[in-house]
Amino acid sequence: MSTLREAKIGQTVTVKKLNGEGAIKRRIMDMGITKGVEITVRKVAPLGDPVEVTVRGYELSLRKADAEMIETV
Repeated sequence: MSTLREAKIGQTVTVKKLNGEGAIKRRIMDMGITKGVEITVRKVAPLGDPVEVTVRGYELSLRKADAEMIETV
């Protein structure tokens, strides 16, 4: 199992599954991150938090904890 947190800068991954419950999962889905969508990792902050990604044509910053809930292929 790999997560978005493990993806390298410049890598494009596809969302396989969203882990997490209730409000946290809903917030991630509201950002446009759903099963099957492609995510490109743009930047990672020096301490690894946050991770900047491109999803559906827009840029988004995710906390490390949120990125770990997103399983990728």
